[in-house]
Amino acid sequence: MPPAVFLDRPLKLRPILKQARWGGRQLGEVLGRPIGPESDWAESWEVADCPGAKSVIAAGPHEGETLADLLRKFPRQLLGEELARAETPSAFPLLIKYLDAADVLSVQVHPNDAQAARMDPGQRGKTEAWVILDARPDSRLYCGLKSGIDREQLREAIDSGTVADCLHEVPARRGDCLFIPAGTVHAIGGGILLAEVQQSSDLTFRLDDWGRLGADGQPRPLHIGQSLECIDFARGPVNPVVPEPAAAGAPPVETLVECQYFTIRRHVFTQPAQLPAAASCRILLAIEGQGTLKFGTETDPLERAAVRLIPAACGELQVVPADGSTGGLTVLEVGIPPAD
Repeated sequence: MPPAVFLDRPLKLRPILKQARWGGRQLGEVLGRPIGPESDWAESWEVADCPGAKSVIAAGPHEGETLADLLRKFPRQLLGEELARAETPSAFPLLIKYLDAADVLSVQVHPNDAQAARMDPGQRGKTEAWVILDARPDSRLYCGLKSGIDREQLREAIDSGTVADCLHEVPARRGDCLFIPAGTVHAIGGGILLAEVQQSSDLTFRLDDWGRLGADGQPRPLHIGQSLECIDFARGPVNPVVPEPAAAGAPPVETLVECQYFTIRRHVFTQPAQLPAAASCRILLAIEGQGTLKFGTETDPLERAAVRLIPAACGELQVVPADGSTGGLTVLEVGIPPAD
């Protein structure tokens, strides 16, 4: 007899809200997250299984349980047979966030898996991707080093306080996707609202902080040695992804990212359409417009910025854009490839 299916529906998770000096108010005022009166709301962790930050199921039969609980109880139903068989993760492998950068973030770099294991045993590396939801006309992203910058030149720039001169800049434009592999120097500029998909890791090394002082009036600590060890100097500048052309038919879908850790596809639904069942779990982010997710005889409303974790055991879904949604319903579909 086949096992009972306990994860046969989309999972709505409670956001985990975080404050930081560079945050603002758009997580609440634009994305509808339950922020307080302060003006430093920086991140909304939508799907998380990190120490001290574990997503809790918000509704349905598993309300009140954590994502970690479901992973422990139902690894195959959640992840899918192939993914669960290839790897028995101690934590969900991805971290999904919304970020409101009212001010520029520090210049950072993240280690790859091998470096992370050596520098902080038990940690993953951190490859990530950004999809820009909104940006001021003058907003900038800093992605990679300028062509030709080597370790010695960057070291000299660190000593002289001119790291910014080494950074490759691109304008932040709504709809753009930036893929940031581990080892890429990067910073998010001010005035940007974005969705971030990343490996489940918070291991970050700060290379530069634009000369700012912390709340105590002192410069925040930098991690120069670790940063230089992790930077991939062969990578050079990083520019926005050129999406693979949308497949013929409806709804149109673009492939934004395909890497060993995750895939990102962007769907634009202008009429009801089916999302077939998949062999592994997926995360859906409704980044523009509104609609409804139908499964079996049930429906689940999708407001802007809604996030749903779709277990592998969940069957076919139907996505229905709301009547009158200008431009339809835009959904990011994040997948997890099986381990090599």
